[in-house]
Amino acid sequence: MSTVLVVEDSLTDKEVLTSCLKQGGIQVQTAQTAEEAFDRVKQHQFDVIILDVVLPDRSGFEICRELKAETETSKIPVIICSTKGSDMDKFWGMKQGADAYLAKPIDQEELMRTVNQLMGG
Repeated sequence: MSTVLVVEDSLTDKEVLTSCLKQGGIQVQTAQTAEEAFDRVKQHQFDVIILDVVLPDRSGFEICRELKAETETSKIPVIICSTKGSDMDKFWGMKQGADAYLAKPIDQEELMRTVNQLMGG
């Protein structure tokens, strides 16, 4: 079974993402901060990581860059989900190594399509 890490500090957004993924038959773990996210990644093998951009301790862009720089985590697909949905934001997200960039509010069908695509399904 596939496992996705959702890094999101907004309770509402986290609920939406988590329930959508679970309905798609995917196991979900969550983190609210960059620190928590890196702890989870050390302990667990994820198939996809979904990152919010605005987090309490660091930006999702920074987390993405770090994940992509580490050999152990560089192959994990990263989806950035943000209210910052301009072309420039998307361009910047992709430059940080993100594999996909979805604007909030999340389109659940698009989310599932993207996750399944990145998992090679």
